[in-house]
Amino acid sequence: MSATLASPLPHQASAPLLVVAAALVAGEGSEARLLLQQRPLGKHHGGLWEFPGGKVEPGETPAAALARELAEELGIAVDPADLAPLTFAVHEAAVTGATSGRDLVLLLYRCAAWRGTPVAEEGAALQWVDGAALRSLAIPETMPPLDIALCITAQNLLGA
Repeated sequence: MSATLASPLPHQASAPLLVVAAALVAGEGSEARLLLQQRPLGKHHGGLWEFPGGKVEPGETPAAALARELAEELGIAVDPADLAPLTFAVHEAAVTGATSGRDLVLLLYRCAAWRGTPVAEEGAALQWVDGAALRSLAIPETMPPLDIALCITAQNLLGA
């Protein structure tokens, strides 16, 4: 008896794109702040605020990829062992009607230890925000959808 395998749906044709981001936490209690960066204007979601991070390259662990991205984007050194998984958000291409046909998984890590001072290496702006500021930024006009989805957990880090 032979079996025929069904071909995958277009949105299942390739593995999801894995992206990592950091909730960089400075201070404690009511003084705690998170770092956000503004996406460069020429990129997708340009001008919007997001948690810093980027794509996981083949052969990288998510924590190693995030440490690499933070070094490239912010000029800081992070030990992957100091990254603690917090939450994730998923963009399902088939559900949203995305034309790329590829799902995206965004993993958010907590990071409270790094060496160096974060600077906007790619020319984008940076800002440290408290819980109230994070709440006001968590709207489609100022943040990409997946970053908005991560904000509730990030606000909990700030006690907001």
